[in-house]
Amino acid sequence: MSKEGAKNWYIVDGYLPYKGKVEGEIFEGHEAVMILNCQDEDAEIFMDIYYEDRDPDENIRVSAKAKRVKCIRMDRPDDIGGIRLDRQLQYSLRFRSNIEVIIQYGRMDIAQPNLAYIGMMGYSE
Repeated sequence: MSKEGAKNWYIVDGYLPYKGKVEGEIFEGHEAVMILNCQDEDAEIFMDIYYEDRDPDENIRVSAKAKRVKCIRMDRPDDIGGIRLDRQLQYSLRFRSNIEVIIQYGRMDIAQPNLAYIGMMGYSE
């Protein structure tokens, strides 16, 4: 059987953008983490949030059901263990899963009218 994903993932460039909306559009500044679980069993994942100027928030439990995708919005405290991230403040993420998963990160930055959506894969091992 081939390997599908990794157990440890890192996203270094977290920076929750300005929240405002583009006039006349539905777009809202946000960041999201997508977790794809291709396995036949549920993934139990622990997320750690690291900051420049304070101790990390660690062991935030996230579940990704078997053969499903899980979306975590970083601007929704209920998605990240009740933690409220400050906007426009640098942070990094570490994920530790009991089984192999695939993690991608995206940012919708609406600081200027042309918008910018950044999507990137995390580093895994």
